[in-house]
Amino acid sequence: MAFKRLDPEDFVVSTDSVTSTVWSNNTPSLNTYFTSSVQKDGTSGQYYLNVFQTASSDDSAAIQFAIAYGNPTGGGGVLYDDTVTGLSPTTSIYGQYRTLVLEDENAKFVFGTDFTGSINDIYVISIERARYKQSLLPGSLNLVLKSSNLSAPYSYIELTDDSGMVTLPTYYGTQRAYQVISGSNGQSWDGGTGYTLASGSYGLFLPDISTIILNAAALNDNTNGGGGINLGTVDSNIFADNPGKLFAAISSSAGLSGVTNVFELNSQENISSDYVFVRSRNTEFNYSENPSFISGSTGEVIYNYFINNPTTYPTTVGLYNDSNNLLAVAKLSKPLQKDFTKEALIRVKLDF
Repeated sequence: MAFKRLDPEDFVVSTDSVTSTVWSNNTPSLNTYFTSSVQKDGTSGQYYLNVFQTASSDDSAAIQFAIAYGNPTGGGGVLYDDTVTGLSPTTSIYGQYRTLVLEDENAKFVFGTDFTGSINDIYVISIERARYKQSLLPGSLNLVLKSSNLSAPYSYIELTDDSGMVTLPTYYGTQRAYQVISGSNGQSWDGGTGYTLASGSYGLFLPDISTIILNAAALNDNTNGGGGINLGTVDSNIFADNPGKLFAAISSSAGLSGVTNVFELNSQENISSDYVFVRSRNTEFNYSENPSFISGSTGEVIYNYFINNPTTYPTTVGLYNDSNNLLAVAKLSKPLQKDFTKEALIRVKLDF
């Protein structure tokens, strides 16, 4: 074993972006959708609806995302107290995401850079935390929603984010936000904004908190080619199961002719790597303490040929600190022949 102190220039830090699919089993598109009647009929069913990739009773079932509906006036939910108007589970949902995104308890969501109107009710698709490591990848969102109204101008819409059309996203605090528009792969279909006529964009794509906030008014706007699908949102003070309406619009899209991928979404992770360059010059690491090289009883070189012409075959690089503690081990893919006529440069990559 031989040691060599590393110099500061032997260390280089680099960051790489790694992408992968969000859904279970590494499927690029989620095309099958199931809910749990136990969850839906339970206490949490008034707030949100969990969506699985297979029947919730299956051993392989895992939550992929959750759907919620929010309304600042309590519409679409049963009032907590009949004597207090405007407070229901939908109020709590709206307030939760208003605080999380807008950071202002008096603000309302505005959808679109040039659309100044505020929208009361929202749908929220929240990706399960276990499905990704760091954030969602802008430009990877492709979501198909089927119309519940057969007489609508179009039987379905395809939604994406506008990351391919803007230089910089909108920021809410430190959170990036992209507009959800009609189109695919981060672009609108016709080179326009991809907005609805009367209600602005279809929502906000928030990759850093793995959340998609959909504009309920835009989804319901299907008059005169408005761009919506008449989702059928109910905003009166009854339990209207609005999350179930959005679930139906997603799950029924799998049966549309020509639609093969219903919900595509990728995650993104920045991995920092520390590169360590280990240099072995021609005069270094040419002798070994291996028993096949040195006599264990006398400490002499066993073969005279190795005295002036030694040959070693390094296989491992160990990184130690100043206290002689082994911190990391790097294995070569095959033994490296080393003698006085050869030099070696080994690059060790440490990911963290």
